[in-house]
Amino acid sequence: MTIEALDQNFVFTPLPVPTLPVRGTDKLFPVHRIYCVGRNFADHAVEMGHDPNREPPFFFQKNPDTLVLPGRDFPYPSASNDVHHEVELVVALHKGGKDIAPENAMEHVFGYAVGLDMTRRDLQGEAKKAGRPWETAKAFEASAPCTALVPAAQAPDLATGAIRLTVNGQTRQDGDLSQMIWKIPEMISYLSGLFELQPGDLIFAGTPAGVGAVQRGDELVGHIEGVGELRTRVV
Repeated sequence: MTIEALDQNFVFTPLPVPTLPVRGTDKLFPVHRIYCVGRNFADHAVEMGHDPNREPPFFFQKNPDTLVLPGRDFPYPSASNDVHHEVELVVALHKGGKDIAPENAMEHVFGYAVGLDMTRRDLQGEAKKAGRPWETAKAFEASAPCTALVPAAQAPDLATGAIRLTVNGQTRQDGDLSQMIWKIPEMISYLSGLFELQPGDLIFAGTPAGVGAVQRGDELVGHIEGVGELRTRVV
């Protein structure tokens, strides 16, 4: 059956597959799901009022179409007056699986990017108090600005490396990837015990301390050593 024939079977034309560019190529990385690990830096856990000791990781999701492509603005969302920045390492998978052993996890990694987990903090606070899910706070439109992907073969060992974010030239977040409680292989392994991972999955790996509110007109610059720089403007 031809693509044209398949198209005729849809009730409406399907939306395009969300993608990220691959640095230095004309290739596109198709995105399947976005998983985010919560409180993966001890100092951030403390600033959010939680125990910094190592505990099993927990995850939430953003939708693939919440990605904001490189060079585009971040539109301040409705229904919130307290939107926060969270700069994060993004791990992109080109191979899926279940119950992946930590020692095999890096075989599944295609590459890395710098991402922002933008959060409607006021709505998150309300959800926490009510014991409700976080989707309204985390999975709103344009909540995941991201750079192009750097293939793993072109990236350094990311067990260490500076991770920081400035707002209008002022440093807000300044940490090191070595401070991650759960390292990249551990995150992949643990997550694969909860979900069957697929090619195209992204993992936002947590944020260091210093998260804070943004305002319209702010210039955000996120940087991860060896990965790149993310620039976006709040509009």
